Amino acid sequence: MKFGLQHPNFTFDGESVEIVEKLRTLTQNAEKDGFDSFWVMDHFHQIQNVGQPQEPMLEGWTTQAVVAGLTEKIRLGILVTGIVYRYPSVLAKIGATLDVLSKGRLFMGIGAAWNIEEAGAYGIPFPPVGERMRRLEEATQIINKMWTEERASFNGKFYQLRDAYCNPKPIQKPRPPIMIGGSGERKTLKIVAKYADACNIFGSVETVKHKLRILREHCRSVGRDYDSILKTKLGHVVIDKSKENVTEAIKQLPEDRRREYAIYGTPEEVRKQVEAFRDAGIEYLIVNLKPDRELQALDLFASEIVKSL
Repeated sequence: MKFGLQHPNFTFDGESVEIVEKLRTLTQNAEKDGFDSFWVMDHFHQIQNVGQPQEPMLEGWTTQAVVAGLTEKIRLGILVTGIVYRYPSVLAKIGATLDVLSKGRLFMGIGAAWNIEEAGAYGIPFPPVGERMRRLEEATQIINKMWTEERASFNGKFYQLRDAYCNPKPIQKPRPPIMIGGSGERKTLKIVAKYADACNIFGSVETVKHKLRILREHCRSVGRDYDSILKTKLGHVVIDKSKENVTEAIKQLPEDRRREYAIYGTPEEVRKQVEAFRDAGIEYLIVNLKPDRELQALDLFASEIVKSL
């Protein structure tokens, strides 16, 4: 089992130049401790369940460009980049650039986007969900074309390309892996089955089992090898040697979020929960940690979980 670290909260990273020093320490520790990847969100405001909208939020792609220079081997991704925020051709160019400058470490995460309030605040058009899903399907094809063809052309309903160059090409061959985030059963998981190298889903063990059964059915219907898709999950981890500290931290999470999103307990309890997700079919767990004790939690999770599974 492999592990990634997500950093969704910049509130505790300090001010001004202190932020980049916190990122340096965090990402270099994660790299040293055996994490396979480091992720940030593609949001411009802080999101519900993480903090208040006015709290600090760095632009994701710029952040990962800096992290590429702070680290040597950890893979870098956006979990996940909303397709309505950038033209797919431009996004392909951004991704290729990061892969080249990081010496082949991009893990491309994309999704249909969901934050209508954020889009409205920034003046970004936000079509209905059905259209966003169709745009996601077209975007995935465009990114693949631009990364693998000398001159990419595409004639879709929403996007058109004519002899678009993307040079230099990404270092990873045939291209960087593409992860699609989301668990929608009729559309999102079918797009995963048709085009993606990895899925990223939420939920409890039972929810994960159900979603993966749906994904398997879509793979069968489109003739895709189910085992060729990397199954990843994002989860919030609260880990502490003190059960009292865990109990106090968990009280701050709403019941539904605790049930469907959180992994929590002492190291032994967390290990058992992670093993349950592994047994349910998750091959790659991406975690975010209690933000005000992130470095301490990172060291504990790495020593007790990453290095033992």
